[in-house]
Amino acid sequence: MNTLNTIRKILLAYILLQTFSYGAFSQEKAVKTVPSGRNAEKIVTEENLRAGIEFLADTTFGGRATGSKGACEASMWIGRHFRDAGLLAFSGSYSHTFRTGDLVGRNMIGFMPGARRSVNETYVLVVAHYDTYGSMDGKILPGADSNASGVVAMMNIIGMFQYMKGLGRLYGSNLIFLATDAKEKSSAGAEAFMTALDEGIFRDPVSQAVISKRQIKNVVVLDILGATLEPIHKGRKDYLIMLGSAGERYDLTSANSNPGLGLDLGFDYYGSKSFTDLFHHRSGDQMVFHRSGLPVTYFSSGITRKTNKVEDDSESLNYEVFRKRILLIFHWLTKTL
Repeated sequence: MNTLNTIRKILLAYILLQTFSYGAFSQEKAVKTVPSGRNAEKIVTEENLRAGIEFLADTTFGGRATGSKGACEASMWIGRHFRDAGLLAFSGSYSHTFRTGDLVGRNMIGFMPGARRSVNETYVLVVAHYDTYGSMDGKILPGADSNASGVVAMMNIIGMFQYMKGLGRLYGSNLIFLATDAKEKSSAGAEAFMTALDEGIFRDPVSQAVISKRQIKNVVVLDILGATLEPIHKGRKDYLIMLGSAGERYDLTSANSNPGLGLDLGFDYYGSKSFTDLFHHRSGDQMVFHRSGLPVTYFSSGITRKTNKVEDDSESLNYEVFRKRILLIFHWLTKTL
């Protein structure tokens, strides 16, 4: 009987030990749980997206043509957003001026540190141009979809990363956010950025080390993201075009499985090989980066009948779908950093 009681005591002690060990393990797991990027989705609202588009596309900006008062005011708006989001500046300023012909353009550049775990830091460049042609036949071009939508998308992606940083979540690569001017002037802003990069002008705001071209892991171009006028497939207004590598396509497809997304994805430009190459490598700011040997990923909802026309106003965008596109691009970025 004593032997039996002893065995029972040993078994009970073993069971209790396992129970407490599991509880301690579970608590440790809970403490080390990495916050999900889905936590940041709530800061992106259709109301805020509309407000941003309406502001940039307002006629008081006169179309945001390079060298105009409206473009200068738009650049200051971007700078304020960079400051409020806590982005670091290069050489003490977000604004980096350049000349294109007789005009002065302004690139706006902000920096967000990554996890800083590597001796050899890498950088992902997120780009959206904010200029338009200004006016045509005496009529102001609001440029809501082209490309206030790309700029507003960028601002919300910045906000999502900052929100995750507040939760203690940092990502591997550093992020450089570049709002280019003079895209409609042969991408003079992108050219100015690459010239400065090649000349060693940009120093990491944290380490003060010169950033070299070989450290740029990817260039992500956001261009025309708000409208739903040119769907990939009939009846699917919730679509997004991404031109990039096979690995990036896989990561986007994976991110698209998140609840509430499920967009109709296109990995070429409406089935045309020549237009896919044109928009990925041979036009816009992406052409400048590709020509410099940098990998480029291009996001768009496609040129529409309203692009670069008076009708490209804030009412022409679909804000529900626009929001989903921003969330998807953010989740894709978190997988690639």
